[in-house]
Amino acid sequence: MKKLFWLCVLLCTLSVNAQLQYPQTKKSDIVDNYHGIKVEDPYQWLEDESRESTKTWIKEQNKVTADYLATIPFRDKVKKQLERLWNYPRYSSPSKKGEYYYFFKNDGLQNQSILYRQNGLEGKPEEFLDPNKLSTEGTAALGSTQFSKTGKYMAYSVAMAGSDWQEIYVMETATKKAISDKIEWTKFGGVDWNGDDGFYYSGYDKPNEESKLSKKNEFNKIFYHKIGTLQSADKLIYEDKKNPLRFHGVGLTEDGRFLILRISEGTDGAELWYRDLKDPAQKNFKLLIGGFKTGRNR
Repeated sequence: MKKLFWLCVLLCTLSVNAQLQYPQTKKSDIVDNYHGIKVEDPYQWLEDESRESTKTWIKEQNKVTADYLATIPFRDKVKKQLERLWNYPRYSSPSKKGEYYYFFKNDGLQNQSILYRQNGLEGKPEEFLDPNKLSTEGTAALGSTQFSKTGKYMAYSVAMAGSDWQEIYVMETATKKAISDKIEWTKFGGVDWNGDDGFYYSGYDKPNEESKLSKKNEFNKIFYHKIGTLQSADKLIYEDKKNPLRFHGVGLTEDGRFLILRISEGTDGAELWYRDLKDPAQKNFKLLIGGFKTGRNR
């Protein structure tokens, strides 16, 4: 009986799929040349989400999906059951910064957990940052959050509409208000504070507006941002002009003396470099732990 049941389900699914009318997906004549090897990429135009043709294609695809899902008779029952299972309070582990304990809490069905804080172990929790209010459309996603050394400031990253691009903002914890500092064109990384003075971060040069969502990102750099200044005044700490696809991240040691640089490129290895900030003679990073098989000239 079970085999017969699943056979019926399979036949019904095939029947429904056969009736679905998917939008036509045009093919282009784009050919990329990778080190002398030509690779056809007829659907490369779909990588640019800002193009009207891509927007239209996505809209039509979503309509096919929505129309199909609407025909499932038990869909509402599944939805209600999932809501029942997920509808309970959830907490993150707390962390102490200054006089406050900070923690995330989700009442149950909130899209994003809210960041709360309380003064001491017996204090009354108060809302500190609600990421659900970062955009009226609900398209802003909270990324990482990092407090300065004393807890005077908190830097947090925000991604819009599912993009990998992130913007970094800074809050003054005493007032729970954002200050004017804003960092653009960062990806896949947070910040590392230098006391309350400022922070290190990785980022890219400002991309072309037409290709910011589709162009390959190259030449990731390390910058230092001083609180109260514009991003244009940020100091360049490290760049690699020979290896455009490598990603960089930095962090200070607990005593603030050494700046540790991590270099990676996908799954092709990683290396650790260091710079002694107390040594005025050391202007460049030195290799601490090698990791790339190909080697490099520096």
